[in-house]
Amino acid sequence: MSAYHTIAILLTLAALAAYVNIRWIRLPATIGLMAISLLISVVLVILGEMGLIPLRSFAQFVSSIDFGDVLLHGMLGFLLFAGALHVHVEDLRLAKYPVGILSTVGVVLSTFVTGTLFYYATGFLGLPLTYLEALLFGALIAPTDPIAVLGIVKRVGAPKQLETKIAGESLFNDGVGVVVFLTLLEVYRRPESLSAAGVAKLFVQEAIGGAVLGFVLAWAAYLMLKTVDAYQVEVLITLALVTGTYALAETLHLSAPIAVVVAGLFIGNRARIQAMSEETRLRLDVFWELIDEILNAVLFFLIGLELIVIALQPSYFVIGLLATVASLVGRAAGVGLTITTLRLRQWLPPGTIRILTWSGLRGGISIALALALPPSPARDIIVAATYVVVVFSILVQGLTVGRLVAYFVAAQGPTPDDVDAAPAGGTA
Repeated sequence: MSAYHTIAILLTLAALAAYVNIRWIRLPATIGLMAISLLISVVLVILGEMGLIPLRSFAQFVSSIDFGDVLLHGMLGFLLFAGALHVHVEDLRLAKYPVGILSTVGVVLSTFVTGTLFYYATGFLGLPLTYLEALLFGALIAPTDPIAVLGIVKRVGAPKQLETKIAGESLFNDGVGVVVFLTLLEVYRRPESLSAAGVAKLFVQEAIGGAVLGFVLAWAAYLMLKTVDAYQVEVLITLALVTGTYALAETLHLSAPIAVVVAGLFIGNRARIQAMSEETRLRLDVFWELIDEILNAVLFFLIGLELIVIALQPSYFVIGLLATVASLVGRAAGVGLTITTLRLRQWLPPGTIRILTWSGLRGGISIALALALPPSPARDIIVAATYVVVVFSILVQGLTVGRLVAYFVAAQGPTPDDVDAAPAGGTA
């Protein structure tokens, strides 16, 4: 089947699922789409096992889609740029310590805690997994997906401080998480050729190099945007910036996700203010919001369809549940230690640790990284465990995080920011 036909089928199915969700089910868009595609997958598997439909044809269609390639080398750059475009650098600057530490130290700590727990859980069940393979699982499950939760957080009126932390941390921990995973994967593939210093150098090269590349290319795009006033050309320049930055970063072995996030922050702040007319800003926002919605619809529908080709044996559900607990504990450890340390320096809203832990939804990045592992018995275990964690994360955490945020928002009084913003003699 050609790429055109594959895209046509996915877009059609995603559009129909989105219509059903918005018309009757009315769940948050990404959660509803994944739930519907999961239901379709379960029905197809049951009908296939009963011999009523040729399940192999459906499985061949889904397996013909290289999920890792589609996401990591296609969708991810656009999704990260669209998210970064609307993050205010000033808000991010005020939250630079929480965001910076959560997306670096927090991710590394979460990787090791989750990986260690997963290693002992698989050992208890008698599954063949080395400690390094367990750490690979910890690394690929560490990146959180802000897409499904940010809309919920905004709708319940979360404090601006908390909203900025969730958005900023999730944007950067995607990039850092991928770097950690790729570093461990390089050690896994060539354990004899990399020293501790080599691993550290690889990590710094990927992360810092990606940030520098993103800034330089965004600056070049900014200079071009300043010299024209035609929204069609300016939108095209941002589109070229995303694709060009991502491709060049991968060619130079730098972190493409971090490069795109930095480019998005630069264009969304300095270029938006100093190099664009009001009409261009409006058109740019509409374009990237539409790209974001379309790609997310396809991505989360595709996550549900993956059930058809992922071999989930009964024992894998058990390890999946244990992996879910391990990932939550790892996330809580990474968030808890950093937030507790940060509270010694600045005020943070009550419930921040619990909200950041529970709002750390896992998504397509984790599945794509799991599918990128080289074939082995451990890969099947990790892929199945990752899928269970992602499904639990989106369906259970995604549907309940709004209530958790609303509870803490209602329980807390005015924040320091609210007090500072209140007019003299009145209340905010």
